Amino acid sequence: MAGNKILVVDADTASRNFVAAALQKAGYQILQAASGKEGLIVAWRDRPEVIVVDPVIADLKGEDLAARLRSDVRTSKIPLIALSSDAQPARSRSCMDAGFNEYLIKTAQAVPALIETVGRLLGNTAAAAKEGGLQIAFLSAKGGTGTSSLCANIAMNIAHNQPEARVVVVDLVLPIGSIAEIVGYEGNQNLVTICDLPATETGPDFFRDSLTEMAAWKFHLIAGSPDPERGNELKVGRIGDIIRALKEAYDFVLIDLGRSLSRISLPLIEHADLIAMIVSTDLSTVRLTKTVWDYLQSKGVHSTAVYTILNRAVGLEGLTKVEAEKIIGIEIKTAVPYLGGNFALANNQHQPLTFKFPNDTASIILKETAQQMVALARHLRAD
Repeated sequence: MAGNKILVVDADTASRNFVAAALQKAGYQILQAASGKEGLIVAWRDRPEVIVVDPVIADLKGEDLAARLRSDVRTSKIPLIALSSDAQPARSRSCMDAGFNEYLIKTAQAVPALIETVGRLLGNTAAAAKEGGLQIAFLSAKGGTGTSSLCANIAMNIAHNQPEARVVVVDLVLPIGSIAEIVGYEGNQNLVTICDLPATETGPDFFRDSLTEMAAWKFHLIAGSPDPERGNELKVGRIGDIIRALKEAYDFVLIDLGRSLSRISLPLIEHADLIAMIVSTDLSTVRLTKTVWDYLQSKGVHSTAVYTILNRAVGLEGLTKVEAEKIIGIEIKTAVPYLGGNFALANNQHQPLTFKFPNDTASIILKETAQQMVALARHLRAD
C-alpha cells in the first residue's frame, strides 16, 4: 500500500534516518520525530497510517506515548509498532499491554521484518475489511450465555441454507477454546499451531486445502487453544493476516470471541461485517452487556452492525426482551426460547440442534436467525 504516511519516532538520529530511508524506498511517505512529545504533535496533526516508535526515548516513556495515542480519538486506531533495542521480554510485554500492535527488536533482520509488519497492519484497515468473505463476530459480556453453541449452530444453518457457500468457524475464545467440544473435533490442528506457522505458509490455498470439515456441521473449523498454557503462547500478531487469508478462501468467516474484549479481539469486532452480541436474561449479564455496548459505541461501532440475540440459556426466569432492551439501549433482534436439556444433549452428542430436534421452536428460530444475519451482513457490506 505504497503512499501511506508512516511516522518514525526515534531519538537516535542515525537510527531514525536509516529506518525512514528503508520505508521510503518501500514507497511510503515518511514523517519523523526526535522525541515522544514531538511524536504526539506530529501524530495528532498529520494523522499517519502507522507509527513506528523506539520506546527507549528520554522525554516520554514509550508505554506512556502509546497510552496517550490510544486515548485520543484522532490516533486511537492507528497501528503502533515498537522497534526497540531492548530485547527483554518484560519490556515487550509492557509495550504490548500499553497498546502497541507489534514489538520488533533492532537486529540485522529488523528492516525486512518492519516492512512486512507495516504492510500487514495496513492491510487490516476498514477498506480491506470489506473485501472477501463476510466476517461475523460472536461475543458476549459474560460466560455461560451459550455464545459458542449459538456460533456453531448458526454457522451450520448458514452452510445448510447455502450449500454452495464455503463456511469456516474460528474459535478465538481464550485461554481455552470451546467449539471443538461442541462439534466433536479431535484433531491436533488448532489456532495456536496455525499461528506458529510462517506467514508464507498460511495463504488462502492453505486454508482451502488443510482445514478439517466437520461433516455433520457442514463447516470447516479452526479449533481454539487446547489448554490455557498453549493459549498463553498464542502468537497474536499472526491473527490479522490469518483472518484476511480466510476471507479470501471462504464465503463466510464466523469468529467466536466468547467474553474476550481485548486488543486482540477489538480489531476483529470493529472490522466485522456483523457483530452477534449474545445476552442472557439475568440482570448482571444484561448490565455487563450495556457496559460492553457503551464501550463499542465509543470505538465507533454503530448499532446497525450489531445483531443482538437474547438466549434463555439457564431457565425461564429473568428479564424479558423489552426489559433487557431498555437497560442495554439496543434492539434485540432474536430471542431464543429456553430449551431445557435439549441444547446440552445435542452438544454432548456433537450434533447440531436443528438436526437433533428439527421440530423444536428454537431450531426454527435459529434457521431464521441465520438467514436474517446473512441478509443484514450483505446489506451492510453493500452500503
